[in-house]
Amino acid sequence: MTFWNFFFNNKKTKIIENTIENTDTKIFIENLRENKQKLILYSSTNKDINLHDLEKLCDSVGWVKRPIKKVKIAIDNSFLIIAIFYYKENKKNLIGFARATSDESFNATIWDVVIHPQFQGKGLGKALMQETIKQLRYHDISTITLFADPEVIQFYKGIGFVTDPDGVKGMFWYPI
Repeated sequence: MTFWNFFFNNKKTKIIENTIENTDTKIFIENLRENKQKLILYSSTNKDINLHDLEKLCDSVGWVKRPIKKVKIAIDNSFLIIAIFYYKENKKNLIGFARATSDESFNATIWDVVIHPQFQGKGLGKALMQETIKQLRYHDISTITLFADPEVIQFYKGIGFVTDPDGVKGMFWYPI
């Protein structure tokens, strides 16, 4: 239960309007500003995401470019997507993204967690994970997994994920 308590008692993140059924939720991260202006951020579960904006976001953190058609298929076949953005001059600015696949009963795997470098270290990654887990728990999914590069393992451990629980190891098959 300590794991879930972290997410729902995190003092840095405040949910202003919280409605699971609606696709957009206002969130507030303390002291998050751009050019001295306080930012109002929104999270969205709408799968109709601008793929070129997502590609730019992924590029900003150095991810390998993936074919846009395949990214679209991955999003369409995901159980859940969460996008974090703000508006500037009536334009949506995507600064965070995560998605999850699921058997829609017991298990879900979180994929493609990304926060724009300009917004890293401000609690936004934790807020993104909090919202993702909250949505999955709302659907009564109890086993949540993810894959993490070595440099972000500590981040995920800090929010309650464990590596190799009970000695369980992930296994992969690759075509030769």
